[in-house]
Amino acid sequence: MISVADLLVNNRVPGNYYATDAYIRSDLEMGLLENRRGDRLLALPETLIQAIYSGLQKETGQASRMVLFNCGRWWGKNFYTRFREEITEYYGTSLAEMSIAELLQCLQSCWVAYGWGKIELDQSYQQRGFLVIKILNSPFVRQAPKDDRPACFLETGVLSSFFSQLTGKDLHCVQTTCESMGADCNRFILGLARRLNPAEAMVDKKQNHDAIMQQLCA
Repeated sequence: MISVADLLVNNRVPGNYYATDAYIRSDLEMGLLENRRGDRLLALPETLIQAIYSGLQKETGQASRMVLFNCGRWWGKNFYTRFREEITEYYGTSLAEMSIAELLQCLQSCWVAYGWGKIELDQSYQQRGFLVIKILNSPFVRQAPKDDRPACFLETGVLSSFFSQLTGKDLHCVQTTCESMGADCNRFILGLARRLNPAEAMVDKKQNHDAIMQQLCA
């Protein structure tokens, strides 16, 4: 919440920090991408993402799923640190002091600015201890090898780590639907590992998202 007193001192009304035209800055001569704080950004070409998938598959086989998940966990940890610092510095408030609506708006804008697609949160199952997250137009799924299982292992790790630090709880994440398999979006379930572990077997058995949620909440 911004007070009138703060406006008189700071003489500005904070806008959308992650507005793409303001957040991302480039220097064509130097070949650099930076955010508005001057932190270096990295552009990932599609060919590089494809090479990462194919290289991991060749070197580690089925273990590539766990490798990508763990890389996502590391990525999510650093992403949360930068996100928290940027929000706190720009808006003058901690994440804990923000409303859910404000926090979600910042996360959605940030996700778009980074080119990761569009993210939405479904809190319908929050009272049952689960959070459902939807990601549309994932650039990572577009390059993932076709499989009979959801392919967003990297994003699963990112979400698990990000929301674990945000909530202060060790949360697990399971993907139930995937754009690579013809779904309208990529759906993820977040919750405590001991309650969410059965969902892994349900995904392997090709159960749909709604059926999985019904069994988890039973």
